[in-house]
Amino acid sequence: MKIESQNNHPDVNLNLNVRGLQTSPTLAINERCRLLQAEGRHVYRLGLGQSPFPVPESVVEKLRAHAHEKDYLPVRGLPALREAIAGYLRRRQGIERSAEDILVGPGSKELMFILQLVYYGDLVIPTPSWVTYAPQAHIIGRHIRWVPTTAEEGWPLRPTELDAVCRGDPGRPRLVILNYPSNPTGQSYSVEALKELAEVARRYRVILLSDEIYGEIDHQGRHVSIARFYPEGTIISSGLSKWCGAGGWRLGTFTFPSSLRWLLDAMAVVCSESFTATSAPIQYAAVRAFKGGIDLEQYLFHSRRILRALGGSVARRLEQAGVFCPVPEGAFYVFPDFGSRAGLVAERGFTTCAELCERVLEDTGVAFLPGEAFGRDPREFTVRIAYVDFDGARALVASRAVPDDQELDEPFLRSYCGPVVEAMDRLCGWVGC
Repeated sequence: MKIESQNNHPDVNLNLNVRGLQTSPTLAINERCRLLQAEGRHVYRLGLGQSPFPVPESVVEKLRAHAHEKDYLPVRGLPALREAIAGYLRRRQGIERSAEDILVGPGSKELMFILQLVYYGDLVIPTPSWVTYAPQAHIIGRHIRWVPTTAEEGWPLRPTELDAVCRGDPGRPRLVILNYPSNPTGQSYSVEALKELAEVARRYRVILLSDEIYGEIDHQGRHVSIARFYPEGTIISSGLSKWCGAGGWRLGTFTFPSSLRWLLDAMAVVCSESFTATSAPIQYAAVRAFKGGIDLEQYLFHSRRILRALGGSVARRLEQAGVFCPVPEGAFYVFPDFGSRAGLVAERGFTTCAELCERVLEDTGVAFLPGEAFGRDPREFTVRIAYVDFDGARALVASRAVPDDQELDEPFLRSYCGPVVEAMDRLCGWVGC
């Protein structure tokens, strides 16, 4: 039996917070590329931010060994995994946490959603920011406060701006999101900048969600968690998707200070009534990832070296074409501003960055996302380019053949990261034509 909507309006029964929302732009551009390829078009897929590198073999082997695990695991996560995560933070960041401070979920995105569901407070987000933070808040009905940043400084959340947001109502509960290395800009923070932000966060007792999913692919391997400087109020978000190449495995982690155990407990209750538990075989395999080892250190060294060389090349080529583009410091993104290209926007009659992206895709086959998907003004011509369209496994093998003290050169990039280099050939040619 077909159930008709009231008053013949197909969306009348939808929750008001969901009306008007669309599929996540990163997932939508991925599906768009697949459709174009199915039509026979050659597409350079620089839209979806998915790691190009394979999951390390030692981690895959653990997944094989535990494929038979079929029982539900504890809601908060496999105890051995939570112990491994605590050890990882102690080893990498000098941060002391116990297994009881850690919550494991099916991707950090799910954990972020549940955090906003159980914590009643405004969401404070720097712009530009990852495409999912704001829609989640909108679905749940939380107030969003966008904080402006500037390209000239590398798009950072400045302490003065955070202070200005909090000063007018200092006792208001707030959840501030800090993501670095950043999606979409590829920029990070200095230790001094983190200390200054921590001071403001402590002054107003905000809860700081430090999204460090790209931390291990800081291009110099020097990521520092802000939890070192604001331990009592920082939740560290991480997972396997970016640094371990396991996006489709869907495993995310939240690490809390003991002072926020009440919040972890509340989230665990919701987890028990939503996803129940994260996949058992994947949790067992993740123990190996977080315990680390020489093979994983080598994997990360070469991943960083490839991304550092490729990100620098992409940024320099765009700058040479007259497009403002800071060199990324981590992750696998750049966030150029095509409005800086004298005459380009006016000559071609673009009024929004979405129009620019559509024209580039039609004319060149290069797919990337408009800045408005990341909270920027649609009339600003910023875009996010994810330089991930290459065979990461092949590039890793080739990098291992190059002495560790050498940087990878342009011939290497053209040979082993060819689709991205070709995409830049087309894009820079289009800009200059």
